[in-house]
Amino acid sequence: MPYSSYTLKRVKEDFKIDIVENRDLFSETEEVEVSDYLKTTLNYNIPLALAISTEKARSELIVSNVLLELKKYLNDEVSLFSGINFDVDKDRDLNGFCDYILSRSSEQFYLSSPIAAIVEAKNEQVTSGLGQCIAEMIAAEIFNEREGNNIDKIYGTVTTGNTWKFLEYRKGRACIDRPEYHIANVNKIIGIFVKMMRQ
Repeated sequence: MPYSSYTLKRVKEDFKIDIVENRDLFSETEEVEVSDYLKTTLNYNIPLALAISTEKARSELIVSNVLLELKKYLNDEVSLFSGINFDVDKDRDLNGFCDYILSRSSEQFYLSSPIAAIVEAKNEQVTSGLGQCIAEMIAAEIFNEREGNNIDKIYGTVTTGNTWKFLEYRKGRACIDRPEYHIANVNKIIGIFVKMMRQ
């Protein structure tokens, strides 16, 4: 079964991890002024994505544009993968496709470590993707270790395009950020991503 089979309850039980829900992880993070291009693109795309109201439309019209802005802001020092097969451990159901993976490597032709963040797009409710995102973050930690990159934290995001919820995973503990961030505050969302990728 793929990552999508994981609920929050199942991922906690299967991997014996602690889940912390009362942390404010990024409220102090500085905003980043986004480009006029992204502002114009989102002004046009958001109503269209919400009208179509499918996960694919939200992912293509909103999420991908936010992540491309991040990649440009960081001068292509990170790589971005979309819809990539990420089979890490089939015996533990750590396999399947990830919506987006961000790596601190600038290599774009293949996925290399260190993987820094996982982004999971959902059609409606952010909470429905939390278990899946944490499972993907656990897989990213295993992948990094196998590649000899034992980075301290893996970050994750579950988003409807409109709403963004951030997570942090570190050695058996998953912290789910208390606030959610709305796409209207895209400067804050990009600021959080920049902080995640630079830590």
